[in-house]
Amino acid sequence: MARLSPLSALLSQLAAFLAASALATAAAPEPIKIGMFASLTGKHASFGETNSRGASFAVEELNAAGGVLGRPLALVIEDTRSMPGEAATSAKKLLNRDHVVAIVSGTASSPALEVAPLCQAAGVPMVAATATNPRVTETGDFIFRACFADPFQGTVLARFAKDRLHARRVALVVANGSAYSVGLAKYFRERFTADGGEIVAEPKYSEGEKDFRAQLTAIKAAKPDAIFASGDYLESALICVQARALGLTVPIFGGDTWDATAFLELGGRAVEGGYFTAHFSPEARDPAVQSFVARFEKRFGLKPDTGMSLGYDAVMLLADAIKRAGTTDGHAVRDALAATQDFAGVTGRITIDAQRNAAKSAAIFTIRDGKFVYLESVEP
Repeated sequence: MARLSPLSALLSQLAAFLAASALATAAAPEPIKIGMFASLTGKHASFGETNSRGASFAVEELNAAGGVLGRPLALVIEDTRSMPGEAATSAKKLLNRDHVVAIVSGTASSPALEVAPLCQAAGVPMVAATATNPRVTETGDFIFRACFADPFQGTVLARFAKDRLHARRVALVVANGSAYSVGLAKYFRERFTADGGEIVAEPKYSEGEKDFRAQLTAIKAAKPDAIFASGDYLESALICVQARALGLTVPIFGGDTWDATAFLELGGRAVEGGYFTAHFSPEARDPAVQSFVARFEKRFGLKPDTGMSLGYDAVMLLADAIKRAGTTDGHAVRDALAATQDFAGVTGRITIDAQRNAAKSAAIFTIRDGKFVYLESVEP
């Protein structure tokens, strides 16, 4: 048998290597790309970090179990930098550059409202993990949410103020320009006044403000039984600190953005005894929830909070819809999402209603000894 020359042998080896590489490439299925926009830097970084960590954990677990439709998932995350307009910029990159098959919103309502029309126009499903304003899903039939919406949350808070706090006169502190704060205050006001309550003051502020003494002085003069701060946890923590410094001792309560460790750190003793709504309790007795908490704690060394859990559920909802659709086609995934019934999420059992909102329970927490303490759950 003739021996190959050194050059021929090298070329033969190279050809074999290239053939093996081609086979390996052909054998490796293309990942299913899911996009996510979240505030990873800037004033809302704590919020975005929790959402993205939960979403990433969901992808890890799905891939460890074999992926979806025999393909791995890839989560492509864009940072909105907590700046107006950046969510839309992030979404355009995800849609046009990365060609994602679906998008998860890991932000509050205002950024989600920037992105929803883009996803609707592109025919790409979007699932909002934590955007509670109803206008998000009202954008169109490709837009869904994994969290409860503000009409339900506002009603829960109004009834809690009336029945548990025995408040008849409530003052609102509202962040102008925040779709979340304005919407949540609106739904609270409607239910509270319908039940015979009175709004005795409603001063406004702009996001980013740090001095609320003028608003709180007006509230103090109105002599409310309780104060509802409907804005973000950053401003709400400062409102609590300054309210206590002015001698306001009535209960202060807020919405689901208060469920953040940063709120406790900023507010300190001033937030003790406060109340808020949340989507998730790590103390829930459901075995599936306790299993999730144990797995999450083993992976990250901490218990999951609301943002982490909703980020997880948003990805799991999408994965479940893609499996049921049997394809990543946007229209088919949209139809599967719309048909979701009694999905076993870690934040509760989720049924997508006719408005593409998640019908699910809300949890009420108080703050005691620097910790969030679960009080009760309220069904829709």
